Amino acid sequence: MTYVRKAVIPAAGLGTRFLPATKAQPKEMLPVVDKPAIQYVVEEAVRSGIDDILIITGRGKKAIEDHFDRNVELEADLHAKGKDSLLAEVLDLSGLADIHYVRQGEALGLGHAVATARKHVGDQPFAVMLGDDIMDEHSTVLAEMIEVHQSRGAAAVIACKQFPLEEISAYGSIAYEQASPRLLKVTSIVEKPKPADAPSTWGVMGRYVFTPAIFESIDRTSPGSGGEIQLTDAIGGLLPDLDVYGYTFDEGRYDIGSKLDYLRATVELALARDDLGPEFRRWLAGYVREQGIA
Repeated sequence: MTYVRKAVIPAAGLGTRFLPATKAQPKEMLPVVDKPAIQYVVEEAVRSGIDDILIITGRGKKAIEDHFDRNVELEADLHAKGKDSLLAEVLDLSGLADIHYVRQGEALGLGHAVATARKHVGDQPFAVMLGDDIMDEHSTVLAEMIEVHQSRGAAAVIACKQFPLEEISAYGSIAYEQASPRLLKVTSIVEKPKPADAPSTWGVMGRYVFTPAIFESIDRTSPGSGGEIQLTDAIGGLLPDLDVYGYTFDEGRYDIGSKLDYLRATVELALARDDLGPEFRRWLAGYVREQGIA
């Protein structure tokens, strides 16, 4: 099988949960410490061996393209002022990977967004990485999912994390057979079930590895609520004939579509930094004591 070298990052959503901050800027460009959220996703892809990235954009998303492009004026200014470390960071952005863009003309669901990547992907396997989910730099989830795809010949490998039953309605949920300690063979999948109807407490997260078979399944998938084509339904369409596996993990993930998790990501990722962590930790410990927080 061909090794996974391409990733698709859907980034056409409106980001309404972060209004008014996202009224005039893409939600993917919201900073987490000193990097926009989407940069964490691109860097994760590169660490996983991916060197060709397609970002699905929409109206008002030009800032994403500008971020990964060269900025000659900024580079010249940093060079003139001797800010070599910052210059190196800025230059590295444009060389992370081959980054391409295509616009999703209408917001017709995640399945529709993935379908717009068909021509770029061609007949090769590829990863899908949601910009709302960022992983810490030590996470190997995507790389290990790619290895599962290689070793099992799976049509799809999806990242799965366990949630309390009362939270499962925010995610796709799977029924499964245990294939190995970290691997679940998916037997059915449901999009955002009510807790009473959930097949399990394993929720589908924002990392996927697919073969091009997913495109044919998307074509067969009928629009659901709001006229949207759900990627979860298309994954379910693979199950009668092809193998789908869930790769399980339990840490290192932040849902930055949630304000509370966005704040948690900012704090935890800052604490993990050598340049910020020690001083920030001292301040944070003092603040906690002053506030009487247990």
